[in-house]
Order: sequence, then C-alpha cells, then structure tokens
Amino acid sequence: MQLGMIGLGRMGGNMAQRLLQSGHQVVAYDRDDGAVQATVGHGATPAASPADLVSQLDAPRAVWIMLPSGDVTEGGIDELLGLLSPGDTIIDGGNSNYKDSIRRSEKAAGHGVDMLDAGTSGGIWGLQEGYALMVGGNKAAYERLEPIFQSLAPAADRGVGRVGPSGAGHFTKMIHNGIEYGMMQAYAEGFEILAAKSELAEDLEQISKIWQHGSVVRSWLLDLAVAALEEDGDLSSLTSHVDDSGEGRWTVQESVDLGVPAPVITASLQARFRSRQANPFGGRMLAALRNQFGGHAVHKSE
Repeated sequence: MQLGMIGLGRMGGNMAQRLLQSGHQVVAYDRDDGAVQATVGHGATPAASPADLVSQLDAPRAVWIMLPSGDVTEGGIDELLGLLSPGDTIIDGGNSNYKDSIRRSEKAAGHGVDMLDAGTSGGIWGLQEGYALMVGGNKAAYERLEPIFQSLAPAADRGVGRVGPSGAGHFTKMIHNGIEYGMMQAYAEGFEILAAKSELAEDLEQISKIWQHGSVVRSWLLDLAVAALEEDGDLSSLTSHVDDSGEGRWTVQESVDLGVPAPVITASLQARFRSRQANPFGGRMLAALRNQFGGHAVHKSE
C-alpha cells in the first residue's frame, strides 16, 4: 500500500522505516532534507514539497502527518486540503487536542477529504516493538487503510483499532497519557523513598529487577526504570526538571469540565510544574508564614 508521510522527526522517521520494512511504499517529505534522505536510505521515495508528495501518490491518496500540535499541524492540514481531492485521507498521528481534531475533520469533510486522528504511543521503541494506535474517524476510511495501521502495530490483531468517530483517537491518547503521568509519578515517589532509606534499600537496580518478575507493579515503565538505573545507579547525571507535552494538562481540564475527579493525574501534573522551580515562591511564603506566626527558624538565601 502507498502512503505519503510529512514530518520525519525521530518518531515519524521510525514509523516510515517500519512501514517500508513491511513492504509498503512511502513517499516522504520534511523541511529538513537530511531527514528525507535518511528515510530514502531505507527505501522511501523523496518529495521536494507537499505538492510534490501529493503528485506522486495514486488516488485515493493517504497522507500521514507527524507534526507538532497547534499552528504547525493546522497549517499542514490546510495546505494539504488545497492539494488533495475528494476521497483522499489525511491521518494526523501527532498529539493534537481532540477538540481540534473534531473541528479539522469537519473542515476536511467540506473538501470531501476524510480525516483520521491516530493517537500513537510507542515513542522511540516503536520501530522494534510496534506502536499502539487508537484511531478515530470515518469507519470506511479506516478500513481502507487498516493494513497501514496493522503494519505499525505490534501485530495485526493487537495494539490497534478504530476507537470511535473523529476526535476519539486523540481523546483516547490524551487519557492514556494522563494515566502515564500518574504511573510515572508513583514509580518516582516510590524509588525516592527507597533511596532515602539507603541502609535498608542498598541497591535500587537489584530491587527494580526483582519487581520485574511476578510483582503486581511490573510493567514496561518498570523495565525502563531498570534500564535507567543500569546506566546510572543514582541518576546523578540528571536534573529533576520534568517537562510536559500538553496531554496531561488537557486530561486534567477534561476532568474539570466533566466533573470527574482525577486527583492522581492532577497531582502528577502539578509535580512536573514544581520540578522546574529551583527556589519556588510558594515554598518561601510557607517559610515566611511559619516564621511570622511562630518564630520558627528560616533558612536565609545566600
């Protein structure tokens, strides 16, 4: 099956490579010609522009975009809608907000073009392990392109499926990432307590490896914690600054809008915010208040 791919960053490039390994034809475009040439090295056909990419695809065309959420994705979709024909399909595999995906699908429908929102999980390991794919959109469009999704998944019959109408794929991926925030935070807090009691928890790498087998907390995230501890036993090469890519915020906002409590996910998001503050004002205010009402000692800044 033939597919156009726009956006060949690390994940997009790996996805293109996996499709090529599965026997699909990929026409590739990225603003970075080096990324295009790297994909060409795996068997892709290069395109010099989105228009050139579309011209090389047979109708009905399918174009998968892997672009940063927001204005970049919006602009990329608008450009494609000016190039594609009725019956063609755009697949957004990035981390777009599901509300944007619903709106963009309605806009694409006005051009006779289908939009599939493909929530994609797998990160840098997807090339070897396959990607979990949660796809929203028109059922007929999904079924036509199902071989593409099955080739990217861990297997044709697992880790992939159409989960609902337009927006459902990115909504499901948003909740997936919110859950991920909470799981990661729980591991981080547990290991921090272990590290603080070093006389009883002498070897964190050993403990993490014990938990990998038979334990109720075993998971792929735990496997990744093991890999991190094998590389750096006390993680001294890292700082505690943790970014967020947006999905956790959207999940928390959705919980507020729906009136559904999500205390774990919310707390894990707040912990990421705190991780970026070296000497937060809130902490200084707490110290000042204790000093004001009780004369408790404070630690002065140098």
